[in-house]
Amino acid sequence: MKYRRRFQIIAEIISAAENGAKKTRIMYFANLSYKLLTKYLEDTVKVGFIQADDSGYKTTGKGRLFLEKYTQFSSKYSKLVNDLEALKFEMEVLERMCTEGHNRSRSNNSRRKISEILT
Repeated sequence: MKYRRRFQIIAEIISAAENGAKKTRIMYFANLSYKLLTKYLEDTVKVGFIQADDSGYKTTGKGRLFLEKYTQFSSKYSKLVNDLEALKFEMEVLERMCTEGHNRSRSNNSRRKISEILT
């Protein structure tokens, strides 16, 4: 699994608690150890993204707003990453085109020098 940012983990916790959930469900959904789950649950309750009651945890209005903002951000971020990869590819193509032309001219110059020497 690749590194996740704090707000990504929080978004997964909020999403897991959307319709109400116990710790175990949230832990598996967010792919967290029990120790990390406890820390993140405490943090998300403290800022008001989820609320705890006797039946478990439930997402609040503030949590749904965070999730909405996170979804918008995530979409923009993914697009930006894809655009950046496309730009890198285009740059590599341009670099290769410049290098290929340079290598050809060098090999043509070498051929000329050899032909000059032989004549």
